[in-house]
Amino acid sequence: MAEDNNENKGKGSKKKLIIILAAVVLLLVVGGAAFFLLMGGDEPSEAEAKPVTPTEAIYVKIRTLEGRPMFVAGLQNPAGTQHFIQVYAEAKTRNPAVETVLNTHMPLFVARLNTLFTTSNPDSLRTVEGVRALQQESTELVRRLVSERGGPGDAVEIVLFTDFVMQ
Repeated sequence: MAEDNNENKGKGSKKKLIIILAAVVLLLVVGGAAFFLLMGGDEPSEAEAKPVTPTEAIYVKIRTLEGRPMFVAGLQNPAGTQHFIQVYAEAKTRNPAVETVLNTHMPLFVARLNTLFTTSNPDSLRTVEGVRALQQESTELVRRLVSERGGPGDAVEIVLFTDFVMQ
């Protein structure tokens, strides 16, 4: 009987030893994972180092030196009928360098856009597609002029017509 008690004690102590070792291993694994997740690296990853935040849009009103915020242009269709358009235009960009170029050379932008508007066909401007085509031509013109003046022309997103009236 004494041998049976010693065997039972040996089996019980082996079970206790295995349970204790399993608990220690589990604690080490959980603790290591927690340490890795919480402490991480001191250096931020490349994605964290350069957050991608869109810059605010900059809207530059294209206006004459007298401060008039609109263009008024006389148009004549092929039949000889006289029409007038009034356009309020703003250039949209996210680059402050474009804003500087636009403000510095505003008379040039006004003159070239005025020429573009006065040479437009009033019959085509009666449709939404015609106005959008004129808007696209205006955007391309402003991009080209910004680029010629040393600015990033491709940074001009669009020339918006904030008001467009034709009579």
